[in-house]
Amino acid sequence: MAEMAIFLLFSYLLGSVPFGLIFSRLKGVDPRKMGSGNIGATNVMRAAGKSYGLLTLLCDILKGFLPVYIAKYIGFSESVAALMGFASFIGHILPLSLKFRGGKGVATALGVFLAFNPLASAIALAIFVSVVIIWRYVSLGSLVSSISFPFLLIMMDESKEVRLLAALVVAIVVLRHSDNIARLVAGKENKLRL
Repeated sequence: MAEMAIFLLFSYLLGSVPFGLIFSRLKGVDPRKMGSGNIGATNVMRAAGKSYGLLTLLCDILKGFLPVYIAKYIGFSESVAALMGFASFIGHILPLSLKFRGGKGVATALGVFLAFNPLASAIALAIFVSVVIIWRYVSLGSLVSSISFPFLLIMMDESKEVRLLAALVVAIVVLRHSDNIARLVAGKENKLRL
């Protein structure tokens, strides 16, 4: 139990690292004061440029992937691996260092599920990219791909632990996008410039 608690704390703290804010400060900007005010890759791209946005995206994915990968490598059960993935995800959206005001968790969730089911994650990513290319709304792509993900896991007969984790994560992601949903409905959401 003590070992598991240590790994869960590690997962949360890794998820809490605000890479978007760190990279933006290298450029001398604060993404929390620009655009959507979010520290995720999309807003970092707007605030600090594409290269910093891509770095943020990669690191946010990795901080979701690593805890689950480590748990599976060590030989923890699927349930413990799911808890570690969830701890990292929660760390990203509720980081201690930023007074629990973090990102929306999409990239970190992608990292978590890449470690569990690469194929389902790749399909969800393809859905995201397709939606963004067609409609140019990152938030819409995030929502459509996220909502589709639990169904992909069911079709692939994924374990109940991972399916439950996905349902919980997707519900939180949708809630975190409530402002984006309101702007999409009102036709006021910002489009991505490709």
